[in-house]
Amino acid sequence: MSVSPTGGQKSLLSAVVKTQSTKVATLFLLGTFLALQAYGQYTPPPPPPPPTPDQTAPAEMPPGPPQGAPQGAPPMLPPQQLDPLVGRIALYPDPLLAQVLTASTFSAELPDAASWSNEHAGLNGDALANAIRQDNLPWDPSVLALLPFPQVLQMMAQDPGWTQALGDAVLAQRPDVMDAVQRMRQQAYSYGYLRPNSYDNVVNTGGYVEILPVNPAFLYVPVYSPAVVFAAPRPGIVIGLSIHYAPSIFIGPAFVPFGWARPGFAWGTHAIIIGGAPWGRTWVNRTAYVHPYASAYRPAPGPRVEDHHAAYRRSEEHPR
Repeated sequence: MSVSPTGGQKSLLSAVVKTQSTKVATLFLLGTFLALQAYGQYTPPPPPPPPTPDQTAPAEMPPGPPQGAPQGAPPMLPPQQLDPLVGRIALYPDPLLAQVLTASTFSAELPDAASWSNEHAGLNGDALANAIRQDNLPWDPSVLALLPFPQVLQMMAQDPGWTQALGDAVLAQRPDVMDAVQRMRQQAYSYGYLRPNSYDNVVNTGGYVEILPVNPAFLYVPVYSPAVVFAAPRPGIVIGLSIHYAPSIFIGPAFVPFGWARPGFAWGTHAIIIGGAPWGRTWVNRTAYVHPYASAYRPAPGPRVEDHHAAYRRSEEHPR
């Protein structure tokens, strides 16, 4: 059963989507513009080490859950609204994009998660995973999965209108969202901006563009301006320098309980794959769905611990 938006709802959704060109998107584009003006100062991060044999991809992804228009869903966004909605994340590598899409459906949890990430900015790898458990963080694993990526969390938390619009669309019309990602990737590919590099393999076969890390344990967040990479090259634009990459983020076995067991997509069946299983949360079952995470993290009974960051500061001030 499809849901037709009212005039007021259309106006509201249009306003939400247009926040890309005002609030955080303005800052994002400005930062990218300044970066692009400093070609000489940009030093690409080193490429990842070769993947180990146990990091090879499975032969094929499992099929996704059947999709339908859930009753009571928010108004369905048309392609002309979905395309710019996903533009700022469409070129993320598939594993990171999968986590961003699922985390966006828990938008109310993201501001607290972003604050926690800032307080623990000095932690990474196993130390960060241990801190998540020690602090007994109560958020959904899809949100915890983004704690190693503070810049991504900040972007989502600082633009709640965009994040909620994305999350609602993922819940209500996931196939359309994934199709929008593919349209934007095809544009960037056709204009020459999206190409294989030292960090990601770009595979354009079978009608789908996949962005797969060279080493699944090392992820690099691309920094780009949607106004540049999804349009025909203009005079003065250097195609090869239009996408920059932040330093690598190592995602080891300690993050498997938070969904980092080869997340990605089965593009042909419009499925998001988290922990080797199709992610089946929709608008209808959003309050009841529990994803079958491998070695699932469950917070212990009791309140969230608030003083881990203080202990961390003490350990830094008085190293053993």
